[in-house]
Amino acid sequence: MKTKATGAPPAATGAEVRAKQKQYLMPGVITYYEEPLVAVEAKGLRVRDADGREYLDFFGGILTVSIGHADDRVNHAIKAQVDRLAHVSTLYPTLPAVELAERLARLAPGKLSQSFFTTSGTEADEMAVMLAQVHTKSHELIALRHGYSGRSLLAQSLTAHAPWRALSSQVPGIKHAPAPYCYRCPLKLTYPSCGVACARDLEELIRTTTSGRVAGFLAEPVLGVGGFVVPPREYFEIAVGIVRKFGGVFINDEVQTGFGRTGKPWGIEHFGVEPDLMTMAKGVANGLPLGVTMATPEIAASLKHLTLSTFGGNPVSCAAANATVRIIEEDRLAERSEAMGRRLRAGLEELRRRHPKRIGDVRGLGLMQGVELVEDETSGNRTPATPYTLRIMEETKKRGLLIGKGGLFGNVLRIAPPMTVGTAEIDEALKVLGEAFASA
Repeated sequence: MKTKATGAPPAATGAEVRAKQKQYLMPGVITYYEEPLVAVEAKGLRVRDADGREYLDFFGGILTVSIGHADDRVNHAIKAQVDRLAHVSTLYPTLPAVELAERLARLAPGKLSQSFFTTSGTEADEMAVMLAQVHTKSHELIALRHGYSGRSLLAQSLTAHAPWRALSSQVPGIKHAPAPYCYRCPLKLTYPSCGVACARDLEELIRTTTSGRVAGFLAEPVLGVGGFVVPPREYFEIAVGIVRKFGGVFINDEVQTGFGRTGKPWGIEHFGVEPDLMTMAKGVANGLPLGVTMATPEIAASLKHLTLSTFGGNPVSCAAANATVRIIEEDRLAERSEAMGRRLRAGLEELRRRHPKRIGDVRGLGLMQGVELVEDETSGNRTPATPYTLRIMEETKKRGLLIGKGGLFGNVLRIAPPMTVGTAEIDEALKVLGEAFASA
């Protein structure tokens, strides 16, 4: 790994950092692996831990390091901005913030043209929900089962994963529709003969569990934490049409799918529907904290009350985002994601052919690929193979590859390298995965 590091040893060993983590951080802060690695240095697609081991990063800080660790061009923009102005809050316009808003207005789908900046995807979703409710003068909202929206009370209420919902008392007025999860269809049907019944069910959901008028429908184009679940192509056209029929707007959550990750600039572009509101975070600033809520001018104008964000639109984060998004455009990383995603997908499909018992499903778009592990697909036993998934994670780490996991039962490998990944790294990762499956 080529870095500009001085070569000085880290201030503490991995064991010492892990001990301090256990002592001083809340135990609810989850970590990967039996012995979590302590990252101290990274460049491009490579991460080095406190004990000197190097890893190929195929999860990118949960799909956040979109153009590789410590990109020199982004770092230059960050350092220059820190020397000029680091913080003023949204009470004062800044050039980095308005430049980013202008750039996003040019790139966003449909009529989305006005932005509100926050620091995370959770906050971005919160803002979008408030705008939908204010604009429609309705309170009730539809989200998807297996969807994930963040850590706040509202975000946990939108999230339909029991393991991520710490509170039994939730925000009222939120209804959860069946997920378009074809591999585990909640309606026990088969696509395409099902007629995309999961989408059509939204009409009955609205008619029977709401007042008959809703504020909106919030959904990820690909369910991220849910295990990289990809809906049928016609899903959103049907679902959004129903929601709009009952007065609601469509909130498109691009926190994980945005900025070229799926092979198109925005994940929703695979499904031919224009959103009324859109949220993004993660990959927009290549690792710096930034969340964005975008709206049409009509919806944005609905909010008459005072609002601000102390850290939203931070000049340093916006400078990083401007550099990141510019690089994604100039280097045509959406197209690269599509091409590299095809190579990655082909390798994962071959892995499934070699391990038909354990690999139940391979799915995804672009550089957002999921591998669902089960007890025995060959005999029809689709029981989630959660312990086996953990073994695969340990085996890949042992061999120097970092990947993620997700799904309701934690049995889906989530593979999502930075969009700058090349064929050599794809092949290296596939080789390690093959060895891991052979050994687990």
